[in-house]
Amino acid sequence: MNLMARLPPVRGKLEASVTLAPFTWFRVGGPAEVLFQPADEADLADFLRLCPADIPILAVGVGSNLIVRDGGVPGVVIRLSPRGFGQISTDGLQVTAGAACLDASVAKRAAEAGIAGLEFYRGVPGTIGGALRMNAGCYDSETKDVLVSCVAYDRAGQRHEFSCADMGFTYRHTTAPADLIFVSATFQGTAGDPAEILARMDAITQKREQSQPIRDKTGGSTFKNPDPVQSGGRKSWQVIDAAGLRGYQIGGAQMSEKHCNFMINTGTATAKDLEALGEHVIQQVKATQGVDLHWEIKRIGSES
Repeated sequence: MNLMARLPPVRGKLEASVTLAPFTWFRVGGPAEVLFQPADEADLADFLRLCPADIPILAVGVGSNLIVRDGGVPGVVIRLSPRGFGQISTDGLQVTAGAACLDASVAKRAAEAGIAGLEFYRGVPGTIGGALRMNAGCYDSETKDVLVSCVAYDRAGQRHEFSCADMGFTYRHTTAPADLIFVSATFQGTAGDPAEILARMDAITQKREQSQPIRDKTGGSTFKNPDPVQSGGRKSWQVIDAAGLRGYQIGGAQMSEKHCNFMINTGTATAKDLEALGEHVIQQVKATQGVDLHWEIKRIGSES
């Protein structure tokens, strides 16, 4: 039976065979068998509750840290839209944001409200949903430092609220079940002067532009920073550089000359090129530096 015929009715958008490349920052990848963009929380909950349990479901954000393989993604891909999941509100020194909100937008709204402590989100590509899933952070701050609580739905459509402690955050990781779909989060900041907060955010932006290839088709940091004992305190870019891989290229995929822990699509890359380049870097860094690198970029779907 056709997959669409097995799915429950929705109020949002449900489409078959939608190419996912335009939804990712790398601009590569095959189609979702079905793409679902729920209208709101209730629409999402009803869909999850009524969707047959044997149908795979995977949630994605704005694809800032994602490689969709060329063969596409079987089952249903859920993408939360800003219309239904993009609201931001403030209450005192707390900020509540939908999972589809860009991290940078949350930082800006907090700054305008005189809430300090969320400036680092200006330098984090992607959405709040992704930030929750991987404890996103930069410049010595992480999601775990500011999160109060978050809301998610499980595969059965049940609503759950988690405290920061419940999330089991470690470096770029949470112990929260993989099937949870986060829909909102509340963060705690401190009182600050809006002009000073915005100035710190501008400094973060300038630092990123000077050191990272943010104008290219990239997915942010390719690899997590390695174990400091094993690497002698070196970060990922340093061991990649030491292995002679700055600018290394496979097909249309290249390790950036500007920041060699950033992989870029030079214009003709396939998902296969990008993944092959990443695996080559892992192998060469291990062989020449004795250091284990682990993907920070998420890879989904089938190769063909």
